[in-house]
Amino acid sequence: MKLVLKKRPKGVTIVEGFPGFGLVGTIALEFLLEQLDTVKIGTVEMNEVPAMVAIHNSKVIEPISIHYNKKHNLVFVHAINAGRDMGWALADLVLDLASKLEAKQVISLEGVGSSKPGKSRVFYYYTGKKQLKKVVEVAQPLKEGVIVGVTGALLSKYTKLPILALFAEAQSQMPDSKGAAQIIRAFDMFTGLDIDPKPLEKQAQQFEEKLRTIKRQQDQTQKAVQKRDLSYVG
Repeated sequence: MKLVLKKRPKGVTIVEGFPGFGLVGTIALEFLLEQLDTVKIGTVEMNEVPAMVAIHNSKVIEPISIHYNKKHNLVFVHAINAGRDMGWALADLVLDLASKLEAKQVISLEGVGSSKPGKSRVFYYYTGKKQLKKVVEVAQPLKEGVIVGVTGALLSKYTKLPILALFAEAQSQMPDSKGAAQIIRAFDMFTGLDIDPKPLEKQAQQFEEKLRTIKRQQDQTQKAVQKRDLSYVG
């Protein structure tokens, strides 16, 4: 796994959203990239996943790409395909990125299964000392639970870097834009960027179909590669 950066802004806040339950993190990152003026400043080269990229609207969509918003000094880690069982390695990657960019903090956007159908609550876990006066208006502190994936690995690492993990309940494994909209509200409360999540709710079908299409293409390609490899040895 190799981090390739074209630019190295300093003192940034890193926002990451890896594919998880309901693809909440991925959808939320996609929405933030649409709403904010960003430029791509890097990618992640991964030997652990098949060598393939998706093409959408005549643009290359890498498995993991790094984007920068100069106005608010934000760096986004946008992930469509992060491989399987890569939580520890990807957490190291995020911390490596944070070190290179002298990041002030990391915000992790994640989806979790909902225990109450029809509702989409948001929870948070924060390792910093900042008072979360506004976040508590839309999110509850996570007091009990098991955190898996990149977010769980990040929280397990020894680092003095403040980490805010936001968890939105999703209704199923399918893309859940409603959960993503809820997590955007909590994110906005923390950052004060004044981002309206309503467009996400209106564009839900568009975002979900895009992600479904990319994921379906990747799955089909991966199956074809595996079938070809089996034919070589069989």
